[in-house]
Amino acid sequence: MRFLYGLPFAGLWLLGVQLATGQQIAASGAPFFAWVLAGGIAQIAATAFLLRTMEERNFALGVAYSKTEVIQVAVFGLAFLGDAISARTALAVASGTLGVLLLSPADRERPLRAFVAGWTSRPALLGLASGTGFAISAVAYRGAALSLATPSFMLAAAHTLFAAQLVQTVLLGGWLLVRSRAVVARVLRAWRLSLFAGFMGAAASAGWFTAFALEPVAHVRTLGLVELIFSYAVSRRIFKERLSAREILGIALLAVGVVVVTLR
Repeated sequence: MRFLYGLPFAGLWLLGVQLATGQQIAASGAPFFAWVLAGGIAQIAATAFLLRTMEERNFALGVAYSKTEVIQVAVFGLAFLGDAISARTALAVASGTLGVLLLSPADRERPLRAFVAGWTSRPALLGLASGTGFAISAVAYRGAALSLATPSFMLAAAHTLFAAQLVQTVLLGGWLLVRSRAVVARVLRAWRLSLFAGFMGAAASAGWFTAFALEPVAHVRTLGLVELIFSYAVSRRIFKERLSAREILGIALLAVGVVVVTLR
């Protein structure tokens, strides 16, 4: 339960931002809580769908479809928040998504053909559901941050992060208490290892939420794909792995998407 062990660090981050900015959040209204609840539930559901996808025999296909999150984010951001999709944004999203699909293909010989042909299979539908959940959660968290009455995007992001972690801790913790108290006991006993995971999760989420408060989610998620470029660079440097022509093309397309978003 990274949400449980990440909650104290999210609270410390919120307190630190409040002290640094000297500002306080006005009373959070119903729209804020609705956005946070929607984001928390969607993120939990997306994770559950992704885990189910990995249990499937052809889980690679499902994971590939989950990568459509970047495209879905752009659509949901436009529909729910009015975040415009410019031609450059569309190019960056399409280029980044295609690059991801080439780097993690369901079929290494015919990656795009397998992706298009397999969309009605159970793994593909689970993958799509996972991508939808993650996309909705990201858009909802941006909506929550924008609904707060504060001139500080840092404070809005920190407040949203703490509220989201609290909601998810209550939802998952309550569900586990009802379904399996033994699991809760094991989680509490493993607090030493879990604290580090909670800290890293909260730190990563602080970065994501701050970016969501600043920019449309499609820009943030596309720029976030740069992590794949870093991972391939590290594997090349440390493990001396050679890249195939397909992987080089995938990295190039990812780089195009990142550059277009960054320099727009």
